[in-house]
Amino acid sequence: MSGVRHEGGQAFVPPAAMEALGRAIFSRAGCSAEEAERIARRLTGANLRGHDSHGVIRIPRYVEWAETGRQVPNQTISMILDQPSFAIIDGNYGFGQSIGEQTVDVGIAKAKEHGVAVTALRNSGHLGRIGDWAERVAAHNVVSIHMVNVRGSLIVAPFGAISRRMGTSPFCAGIPVAGGEPIILDFATSLVAEGKALVAYKGGKALPPGSLVNADGSLTNDPEPLYGEVPPGGYPDPNNGPGALRAFGDHKGSGLNFLMEMMAGALGGSGTAGALGEPNRRRFCNGMFSFYVDVAAFDTGNAFADEVKSYVEFVKSATPTTPDGKVLVPGEKERATLAERTAGGLPLAAEAWSDILDTAKRLGISDAEIADLTGGTA
Repeated sequence: MSGVRHEGGQAFVPPAAMEALGRAIFSRAGCSAEEAERIARRLTGANLRGHDSHGVIRIPRYVEWAETGRQVPNQTISMILDQPSFAIIDGNYGFGQSIGEQTVDVGIAKAKEHGVAVTALRNSGHLGRIGDWAERVAAHNVVSIHMVNVRGSLIVAPFGAISRRMGTSPFCAGIPVAGGEPIILDFATSLVAEGKALVAYKGGKALPPGSLVNADGSLTNDPEPLYGEVPPGGYPDPNNGPGALRAFGDHKGSGLNFLMEMMAGALGGSGTAGALGEPNRRRFCNGMFSFYVDVAAFDTGNAFADEVKSYVEFVKSATPTTPDGKVLVPGEKERATLAERTAGGLPLAAEAWSDILDTAKRLGISDAEIADLTGGTA
């Protein structure tokens, strides 16, 4: 497609145009050319796969975080403990799109040498779509599991509660498929990711019923209680509202969220979301506790690939609940969305696109430069 088009209250932005504008924005925000490209590509890639909550809608927030020091451009990881099959890693509050990549590359290398590996990442900036890291690992024929917490993020209520005590705490796993696309399971342990609430708040897709709990205990899908009153010219902050997101699956999702805090926060060393008696909210960061298993080391009978493909076929042969329905395995929906949006552009709510343009202009990128980057009038 050519330039940005506007239709039905949405902007449809060509992926290449979005990446170009993102690179320019993050370069102006202090990132190196390589890091700016990495952030823009991964945020755009999240939208391409339908994970709008972890995509380009976060550009204004990322820039604000860089300006306030919450995330620091151009950081590299520090090895706190480097053992043959495991490592404890400090992300030094760098952008997660860089820190996550460096961390999983350590895990891949160790798994390839020793069969299995563990990495415990602490003090990372926002890691973005965790599926990116599982895909990167799977490309090396390595199975991975990633458990993530968000220190300082108190936006989710535990099952049976109103009070905020948890973050969205994602879980992700990746299974390589020889000769095919990997199987990627990637989800927040809250009913919706905070970014999905932000998308809805900015005029995008509405949230499912009961996604949030109000301060009076009633359920709603209105994202406003998460953010509270946003001052003119301000950007929605999920820490400011009287309500909270809910865990998915009631006690099951709440329990899984708790496990993410135990593994990525407590055991990994990042620290959990919060604690009683603290006068100030803990500094925001992501922790990620990851397991890696080299398929070649475990697959002694060379049956893994055939067994995975056989089971995928078995699952997909199930009768759908509706005549025109399809039974999907993890990752299929994302690949279908990737093909659709590569051709038709990234659908962004008008307000979300306007926020991105305003951020670019505030950083000194002129209308003429924006038009040149996006292939025409924005």
